[in-house]
Amino acid sequence: MATTRSTDAAARGAYIEAPAPLHARPAPLSGLLAPQRFMNTTGLLLFILALSVPFITASPYVISILTSAFIYVMIAMGLNVVVGYAGLLDLGYIAFVAVGAYTSGILTTQFGFSMFETIPIVILACVLAGVVIGGPTLRLRSDYLAIVTLGFGEIIRITATNLSITGGASGIHGIPTWSFFGWSFADGLELFGITFTSKVLFYFFVVIVALGLATVGAARLSRGKLGRAWKSIRDDEDASEAMGINGYTTKLSAYIIGAVWGGVAGSLLASHLSAISPPSFEFLYSALILMAVVLGGMGSTPGVIIGALFVSLAPEFLREFSEWRYLIFGVLLVVVMIFRPAGLWPANAVLPFLKKRRIEPLTTTNIPWAAEAKQAAEAKQAADAAQGRDGDAARGPAENGSGAGRDGGAR
Repeated sequence: MATTRSTDAAARGAYIEAPAPLHARPAPLSGLLAPQRFMNTTGLLLFILALSVPFITASPYVISILTSAFIYVMIAMGLNVVVGYAGLLDLGYIAFVAVGAYTSGILTTQFGFSMFETIPIVILACVLAGVVIGGPTLRLRSDYLAIVTLGFGEIIRITATNLSITGGASGIHGIPTWSFFGWSFADGLELFGITFTSKVLFYFFVVIVALGLATVGAARLSRGKLGRAWKSIRDDEDASEAMGINGYTTKLSAYIIGAVWGGVAGSLLASHLSAISPPSFEFLYSALILMAVVLGGMGSTPGVIIGALFVSLAPEFLREFSEWRYLIFGVLLVVVMIFRPAGLWPANAVLPFLKKRRIEPLTTTNIPWAAEAKQAAEAKQAADAAQGRDGDAARGPAENGSGAGRDGGAR
């Protein structure tokens, strides 16, 4: 009996160890068709293509609309941090763009700053605006947060309309282009016999900042520790707080980072337009940016880029239809949302021709510990069977004795 119990204890001790995985760990994917490498390579090629546009066509109209489109991409990436990663419905995001644009415009036209020198102040102003607005309101959820952010956007626009330092209803005019240590884009540049105009140089600068720095920076944040905290708050705030994540500070960080992205994009927009006014920051533009994020795919970097380009360029492509273009644009949006409700490129989308990790079933040939796990399971079954036989043998005489007693009593 002692031997049986020790065998049973050994078997039970082997059995209660941490269970082994059911599948082998897939080998890391390699080659150009690995999903992450393919997307990185494709993004780099598209970035190079965007930089090469002026060498293909230097039309002022093409350069101007593409510059505006890439600025909208940066604005949409900032809103994607707030809405796509953290799950905060912001209906007044254009207000942060207005804060950045007016801060740069005031400092350059009235205090003699260059656009490059205004960037630290723009970032500080956007952080302050994010804390002032997000501090008391991010404790709210769902529709209440949306209503408060909508009011914030209107407050910024109305305040800019009624202040003299912002130019009132006429806005600010004569905003200069970017300059660095005495050299300005307005001076142009001649390199290898090619003359680059001010608009082309500013286009290169926008591509590098909006597509190179802002987009890659937001994507890297989403894959880090902070990005995972944002996504956990978005999926289930109560569960993430139960796991130790501070929901309030996490949402506030997303709100502030989104505000900084929007403010820097506002500085680019002010320099591109050279004039800003309150009608440039109406609620319609907040709705269009939110539409770009939802249309492309919330939380998806390539999806947001596609959505922003679609929202900004589609009206230009439909300009031949004159007053019908906005109706056609609206119909196209409805059709896309019907057939692609998760967005043109959802966050979990994988191209069908890319390699996928193949999970192999549990076998003794590809899993070194599978034979040991099988032996432990068989030992446990044998020990349980032996214990059952010993129990039956122990209960037999007692049951016979009780039966004999009952027979004696009956007699």
